[in-house]
Amino acid sequence: MGQRGGSGRALAALIALTLIWGYTWVIAKLALTYAGPFQMGALRSSTGTAFLFIALLATRRPLRLVAPWQTACVGIFQTGAFIALSTWALVEGGAGKTAVLIFTMPIWTLLLAWLVLGERIRGTQWLAALTTLAGLVLIIAPWHLDASPFSKVLAMLAAVSWAIGTILVKRWRRQLAADVLSLTTWQMMFGSVFLIVIALLVPERPTDWSPYFIGIVIFMALVATALGWFLWLYVLERLPAWQASLSILGIPAVAGFSSRLQLGESVLPAELVGMLLIGLGLVTMSLLNWRSQRRLPQDA
Repeated sequence: MGQRGGSGRALAALIALTLIWGYTWVIAKLALTYAGPFQMGALRSSTGTAFLFIALLATRRPLRLVAPWQTACVGIFQTGAFIALSTWALVEGGAGKTAVLIFTMPIWTLLLAWLVLGERIRGTQWLAALTTLAGLVLIIAPWHLDASPFSKVLAMLAAVSWAIGTILVKRWRRQLAADVLSLTTWQMMFGSVFLIVIALLVPERPTDWSPYFIGIVIFMALVATALGWFLWLYVLERLPAWQASLSILGIPAVAGFSSRLQLGESVLPAELVGMLLIGLGLVTMSLLNWRSQRRLPQDA
């Protein structure tokens, strides 16, 4: 009974996380009417980092910084470049389409692991990768010369940056052997410094410090970042990794639905087919992870 209750709470946390991180893309799009993308990214990341340090102290987790150089590299890619590119993509791109493109990250991780770490890609994994890449081509639509693909390319680069951060964590697993929340907090701190430097160097319009914008910053820092990471760690501790990864499929769906409902964003037929292909590729990846994890006890 207790185990079922724990799984039920973990699934509830996973649903809450999917809704929060999905709707955050709409909030981020609205925030850009009050601040430039790099200012907004720096505010979001630095405020979220502050809340994470408070969470470390409140939960009495270790504060010690492990492997500063490696942690800084992870933070620059996984937080700094990712937030800078994804927020920049939202300036001209729709929240729903941007979220879909960014959550192709598992496919880029698969390809980079093959190139950098020498991990094998099996037949069905190639099918998932090619399906996702076909969806990307339909969404970016390079044959439409009258429409700029700039924001879509930025979103794709944000996904690649996130994947690079993931690969670095896998490559430096031994050096980065630390509490997960502690590692997350420190890499976000390095990423925040990176974002603050960019915000200071790139000229942008002055920030409109209205109460609404302050509320957006607090939501993104406290709810989307601090609470979001707490829910993610809670889910990972209580559910299999393949089941937790299903949230990757739900987040862009929530972003697309809420952006259409609140922002009136529309999707072209080719883009819709592209989104469905990307979703099919990610579903295939999740099913492959599920199947491989089911085989582990039998092989042991």
